[in-house]
Amino acid sequence: MESELKILGEAILEAKHDIAKRVHENRIAEANEIQKQLISQLDVEEVIKIRANFVALFGEALVYGIDKEKAYDNIEKWGKETGQFVYSLGIPLDEALRDTAYYRSFISEVLEKGILKHNMSVQTVFAASRAIDPLLDHAVYCFSLTYVDYYKKTIDNAKTAFMELSVPVVPLSKGIAVLPLIGNIDTERAGLLMEQTLQEAGRLHLSHLILDLSGVVMVDTMVADQIFKVMDALKLLGVKTIVTGIRPEIAQTVVSLGLDFSKQVTRANLEQALADIHLFRD
Repeated sequence: MESELKILGEAILEAKHDIAKRVHENRIAEANEIQKQLISQLDVEEVIKIRANFVALFGEALVYGIDKEKAYDNIEKWGKETGQFVYSLGIPLDEALRDTAYYRSFISEVLEKGILKHNMSVQTVFAASRAIDPLLDHAVYCFSLTYVDYYKKTIDNAKTAFMELSVPVVPLSKGIAVLPLIGNIDTERAGLLMEQTLQEAGRLHLSHLILDLSGVVMVDTMVADQIFKVMDALKLLGVKTIVTGIRPEIAQTVVSLGLDFSKQVTRANLEQALADIHLFRD
């Protein structure tokens, strides 16, 4: 049986470029216009080579006695490299995984021809299937895992960048800056609010910071508590704070929750806050 499996493996190796081309041609045939434009920008020979190298892994698994550990290591390496490559091209994961059916179908055709040509035993048919199918499934797993990992890293990086931009301390004049808060303030953003604000206050050598809440959707106990903590920390740095932009509905919520802003300087808008600062300085 080992000799028969070797014959089948050699048949796959011999047909690897043909299989690679057929997979690529089917991919183009099913692609939409946007995907076709993307594919047209690729080096076709390089793509065919990558596909052929993948097909060769299955042939080698049969030729060299199905060394399971080595075969799976090779598949895992391919999955990691190709998953990163495909993600960098911007190809959706579900589109990339469609190739799996083509590989399985075209490799099966080669196996079928070899089995019929050499009148191989049923045991060989099942042995080849037990070798090829799990390897292909593992390839899909490794490829998908790598793709999703890079996707998550991109999302996390984008989220970090967005979060940093969501705490913009904007200098107005020497020693004076405004922090316009917009949207919801969740626990993660609240922590970043403290960190970024204190860093910028030190970097800009602030004496006054205006916290503008006109863009905040909701103020609850958590948001208010975080704002108070930021103002207390700024006070330790010698930075005076003024809160502006509390809308009527926010003021109503603050009162109904029993939140105490009485010890904090508040003004209706940025203009009033700046007038107070300049009056104090003068």
